Amino acid sequence: MAEKPGLFRLAVDIGGTFTDVVLEGPNGSATAKVLTTPAAPEEGVLNGVEDVLAETGADAGDVSVVLHGTTLATNAIIERKGAKVALITTEGFRDVLEIGYETRFNQYDVFIDKPEALVPRKRRLTVPERVDVSGKVLKPLDEAAVVDLLPELDEMEVDSVTVGFLHSYANPDHERRVRDILNEHRPGLSVSLSSEVCPEIREYERLTTATANAYVRPLMARYLENLESRLKALGAACPILLMTSGGGLTDLKTARMLPIRLVESGPAGGAILATRIAAELGLRKVISFDMGGTTAKICLIDDFQAQKAREFEVDRQARFRKGSGLPLRIPVIEMVEIGAGGGSIARVDAMQRITIGPDSAGSDPGPAAYGQGGERPTITDADIHLGRIDPQRFAAGKVPLAPDRAEAAINNDVAGPLGLSSHMAAFGIVEMVDETMANAARVHAVEQGRAASDYTVIAFGGAAPLHAGRFAEKLAVSRIIVPTDAGVGSAVGFLRAPVAYEVVRSRNLRLRHFDAEMVNEIFRDMHSEALEVVRAGAPGSGLIESRLAYMRYLGQGHEIAVALPAEPLGDDAGQILQDAFDAAYSRLYARTLPNAEVEVLTWGLTLTTPDNAPELLVETAERHACDAVGVRQIFEPESGEVRDIPLFWRPDLSPGAAVSGPAVIAEEATSTFVPAAFSAHIADNGYIIIDRNEEASP
Repeated sequence: MAEKPGLFRLAVDIGGTFTDVVLEGPNGSATAKVLTTPAAPEEGVLNGVEDVLAETGADAGDVSVVLHGTTLATNAIIERKGAKVALITTEGFRDVLEIGYETRFNQYDVFIDKPEALVPRKRRLTVPERVDVSGKVLKPLDEAAVVDLLPELDEMEVDSVTVGFLHSYANPDHERRVRDILNEHRPGLSVSLSSEVCPEIREYERLTTATANAYVRPLMARYLENLESRLKALGAACPILLMTSGGGLTDLKTARMLPIRLVESGPAGGAILATRIAAELGLRKVISFDMGGTTAKICLIDDFQAQKAREFEVDRQARFRKGSGLPLRIPVIEMVEIGAGGGSIARVDAMQRITIGPDSAGSDPGPAAYGQGGERPTITDADIHLGRIDPQRFAAGKVPLAPDRAEAAINNDVAGPLGLSSHMAAFGIVEMVDETMANAARVHAVEQGRAASDYTVIAFGGAAPLHAGRFAEKLAVSRIIVPTDAGVGSAVGFLRAPVAYEVVRSRNLRLRHFDAEMVNEIFRDMHSEALEVVRAGAPGSGLIESRLAYMRYLGQGHEIAVALPAEPLGDDAGQILQDAFDAAYSRLYARTLPNAEVEVLTWGLTLTTPDNAPELLVETAERHACDAVGVRQIFEPESGEVRDIPLFWRPDLSPGAAVSGPAVIAEEATSTFVPAAFSAHIADNGYIIIDRNEEASP
């Protein structure tokens, strides 16, 4: 169904604490921030949708497209609340999920906790079959053995099955035949094939990705079906597009089949927003800082492009430790995500230190100040007690706050055990979380060979504008941008994302024996697969195709991405790929290896709709003073006293309005805290630009 021009577009982002909704129409936008309803997420969505429709006077039938992102898949994996999954694999390979890389993420710690496999050993079943690396069948599939597994599957009462055979990326016929058998005998069973979820080499990553897909597929299928039916009942009979982890939009059919591609969909929307803002302001080095109710997400954006990866880890057992989580091999925007959000719980550990998260109070019961039964202090409780949040304006006044409950929780769990005042304990909580987030950004930048101090921070999400000032101070960053509708930033990012889909295929090929026709056939198949998905979401749009080859020297453990022309390859393709590889390798390592043989492991193709770059903003408004709407009593840690600082209402501030810190700029979905070392002004497009004062420069 084609999108109707000139009507409303609806964006929805479900987080662990809040569900954000944005309705964009011909005359502007309306936003809503409502508590997430974990038992039935679609209820929170409908609550937010009804709010924005009522605000604009629009009818659900006026909505031309729904753009959606969610953390439901991620949370299901982390909390181990997914389906009961069985794995059917090649005889002799049932323990791949346990063996993993045969490495330890901390080799000197004998007590490390490795991530628990999503499928326990008793539910990993095998059948005789074997395919080699080229796709040649060495041992035919024993179909009778597959049928013999049915009583075991029944006895286990599994909801979902993963089929993952050795080298199925080269020849998926055996996996497809198993699916046919299961569909014939158990038609209601959800079946995920590793050759469809992740058709790449490296058995461990392929199986963890496929089992994770099977683990969340029944949950996501039910949710998406419920959401679709509820929106139709409301009158919104329009396409629903889902944000993928790689920053593109995909159709509902693909999302139901491959929900693992949605695990980082919410954070990806935020990165898309930051990328657009960077282009609009001409900022070539940007840190995207997205802090919501449950997590904080940090992403580096260079030259108006968010960094991308083909693999990331979920459910890390050790913070910042690569290898301590479950690897998922999907296209993803590269970022670091930590358990530091407004709902993250603060406590005192055995060594009398304040620690934060990673557990969160979420939306139910929520922070103590929500008055819904939460008794543990959270970051939101600390911000309230420090005076940074106006209880009357929080979440547009739809979530009433009880500051006395926040103070009591802080006293009971932190101030009392440490012998501190409630204000100093609250400051300790926010200082610890700010340091944790700054350290995560610092480490992430160093890993990329960057210096965080060279960047500008773009802060959005319900909690980020409150903490961006101190976050920037710790990183020695001099400028912060808080965009309009910052409190629902990821949802706004969905509205700016292109419809796109990436396909990868592993097919090993040495350049010395390059087969251009075989490669062209691989790209034709990938193009057809991507085209089906993209056309479903953007039927009449122009398309841009990009191709990659993941290459390495023979014998190396990892490969690099090399761009290829989006056209059929000819007889000279081997030399073209060699030259492109040499250039890419030299850029990374300042050298090549003469006479070393080169091979391609994996091919990639992306189809995307055009992404219209925003116009470069030129500020013209003159700076001028503005009137505060009130005062906030803020705790000042240097003096240990509470002092009055001005409170501004963001919608009242015109372009050029200047604010000196310390001050609070409040709006419906968030508040921005301007520290004493910074000054802020409103740009021509409504963004809050916060600059470090010259006398306070690091």
